Amino acid sequence: MIAFLALAAASPQAEKAAILDTIHHMEDAWNHGDFRGYMAGFKNPDVVFVSGGKFQQGWQGTLDHYVRDYGGSAERRGKLHFYNMKIDLLAPDAAMLIGQYRLIRGPRVTEGVNTRLFRKIKGKWLITMNHVSAYDVTPTPTAPEAR
Repeated sequence: MIAFLALAAASPQAEKAAILDTIHHMEDAWNHGDFRGYMAGFKNPDVVFVSGGKFQQGWQGTLDHYVRDYGGSAERRGKLHFYNMKIDLLAPDAAMLIGQYRLIRGPRVTEGVNTRLFRKIKGKWLITMNHVSAYDVTPTPTAPEAR
């Protein structure tokens, strides 16, 4: 019986790959203007989301924030990319991810760090706590020959 349970448990590499798959689906959904698809990576309804030193109001409040502040057009939404992600498996059903992101919205570029607590709920890795630390990137003028 124990041998069966050991075989049934996913390897750490498989668990990390599943978490990264969640992140890649979120990035793809954002870049296609699918905010609900993006939010599918968060625990609904009670995700804890902190950004700009403030708490969002759970899953729906976070979705409302994205639609209000980023919805309406591809330029307003921008192009999102997550990178440099490191995952620490804390328990069979818990993991922490820390990574960076870059959001390009026309001439405005925002970069930041996400710290995310994932929980495996009914076999699916979901973000239960998300903390964002963001900053605007000052564009660097390029030399005429580099244009």
